[in-house]
Amino acid sequence: MATSNDFYNGMVIRKDGKLYSIVEFLHVKPGKGGAFVRSKLKEVKSGKVLEVTWRAGEKVDDVRLERRKAQFLYKDDQYNFMKLDDYDQLALSSEEIGETKAQFLKDGLEVEMLFDGDTPVIVELPNFVELLVTKTNPGVKGDTVSGGSKPATLETGAVVQVPLFIEEGETLKIDTRTGGYVSRV
Repeated sequence: MATSNDFYNGMVIRKDGKLYSIVEFLHVKPGKGGAFVRSKLKEVKSGKVLEVTWRAGEKVDDVRLERRKAQFLYKDDQYNFMKLDDYDQLALSSEEIGETKAQFLKDGLEVEMLFDGDTPVIVELPNFVELLVTKTNPGVKGDTVSGGSKPATLETGAVVQVPLFIEEGETLKIDTRTGGYVSRV
């Protein structure tokens, strides 16, 4: 257990059964009355921001998240991972991973998972992945680098906007944070 006096940016606490990361906080000592702490909390799973005011010294449930490496194995009705420290396998749904992250998972991709005890809370993909273009409209004479964009389907089934000169069979570098095209490989 910690108190509101122990807050620091990035600290993870449990409130109403959900995990929140402290984005910012401010200790306030008014001239009259008791001190208090204003805080902005970001829900770990959904990313929603919540503003909460705490009395000074109010107890909070401090959570220690453990970071472990895992490897994506395959997808059936769920996404299957293997923890690299003990080789145990986990099956997670796309909601647990995050819809936008799940579309960039490729067999053999190493990810980092944050665990609350034995429960995986967050799956963190590498910032960039290299994926093959499986389907896109053909380029037309006169296409330029700064011309425009077109949709391209990648080997994982994700659809991203790419420049007009990209063709099928090319490998692209994709930013998993934004879901956008970065460059050809």
